[in-house]
Amino acid sequence: MKTPADIRQRLLEIAEPVCVDSGYELVDVDYMSGPSGWIVRVYIDRRQDWPPAGARGEHRGGISFDDCGRLSRQLGAVLDVEDPVPHAYNLEVSSPGLDRPLRTAAHFQRYLGQTAKVSLAQPLDGRRHFKGHLRALEPDPESAELLVMEVDGNEFRMPLAAIASARLVPDWDALMKRGGPDAAREGGAR
Repeated sequence: MKTPADIRQRLLEIAEPVCVDSGYELVDVDYMSGPSGWIVRVYIDRRQDWPPAGARGEHRGGISFDDCGRLSRQLGAVLDVEDPVPHAYNLEVSSPGLDRPLRTAAHFQRYLGQTAKVSLAQPLDGRRHFKGHLRALEPDPESAELLVMEVDGNEFRMPLAAIASARLVPDWDALMKRGGPDAAREGGAR
């Protein structure tokens, strides 16, 4: 029997090409049980290279309701064919929000210098939860890459493969000075 982690991994594998082909970046996928049943939540953002400069209908803002609806229909059709979830579920497509999840090396690289919360699958120096500044990505011969975080004046190096979850922590004071959360969605917090 497949575990929820196995199903989530399969959902990531299915959703990635659908998102890329549609001009979106797959940020993350949640697969969870909720009060109304099982939920597959897909977080998307605009690809940095999409649409090509000068393309007709060029739009470089955040994710709109229309974007979510369009991708929901496309992804829903593919999921109906692939059938990775062994029971009924609700598909939700959403923007990642200001506290966006970080999943890939490219995500961490893009947000170096910002504050994040990181949880590890196994403890490092006696702790699993970290909140601090993302400082660097370093090569590591034993794992693909190490994330360097500064937490309370101390540096921690953790393999990306050991990270169970990670999310940005919005700087609400800075956002409000720039005009609120809408200013962040327009590109101020990137």
